[in-house]
Amino acid sequence: PPAQRRFPAAPQHVVLYPLVSKSLRNIAAGKDPLEGQRHCCSIAQLHEHYSLGYPDLDELQKNPQPLIFDIEVLKVEAPGSYQQDPWAMTDEEKLQAVPLIHKEGNELYRQGKVQEAAAKYYDAIACLKNLQMKEQPGSPDWIELDQKITPLLLNYCQCKLQCEEYYEVLDHCSSILNKYEDNVKAYFKRGKAHAAVWNVAEAQADFAKVLALDPSLRPVVSKELRSLEARLREKEAEDKIRFKGIFSQ
Repeated sequence: PPAQRRFPAAPQHVVLYPLVSKSLRNIAAGKDPLEGQRHCCSIAQLHEHYSLGYPDLDELQKNPQPLIFDIEVLKVEAPGSYQQDPWAMTDEEKLQAVPLIHKEGNELYRQGKVQEAAAKYYDAIACLKNLQMKEQPGSPDWIELDQKITPLLLNYCQCKLQCEEYYEVLDHCSSILNKYEDNVKAYFKRGKAHAAVWNVAEAQADFAKVLALDPSLRPVVSKELRSLEARLREKEAEDKIRFKGIFSQ
């Protein structure tokens, strides 16, 4: 069994423990530990949160009680093997971690682990977004970070395409194209997402833009357009059968 140590009970001020526990549960779920919390003092946080989202923590917040903590050692990691979560990194650590996380995402994608790859790309984007928030929008440093975010966001969109989460792809690709009107990959991925959700005119317009920017992609675009046309014919045939059944009743 894991090594276990019981610390002797001692009077401690633990009125804020429910908030701490919620943050730890967020971390375990891969979320921002401060998700849902405002930037205010701790006592104000207590009054602000009518519910923490966990009945046991809500009860403990209403009726504080002495607590005893059992701490178990589950794993011992070798020095240098532990990778911090993005929220816990310093600015310098975030910059150093991004290429490594990007590489891990690429390897997972090559292995067919699309969901896991998307999570890696998301972590790398989160690191850069956190740094970007500290810069003046449009400044050279802000633009440099944004140009690092864009390829990661496109990789993330590729994962979401394969996971059939098309509306997320539409949102992210549109945000890229609002800033970089000549991004061929963003037009192509957005075109595929439009086609998947039957936005035919929008898909055709995006694919036309791809060809205008890079004519060498004509074979790939032609394949996507043929696939869209075939799906449209199938849908029309299915609709005829469906409506025929309705009107014949």
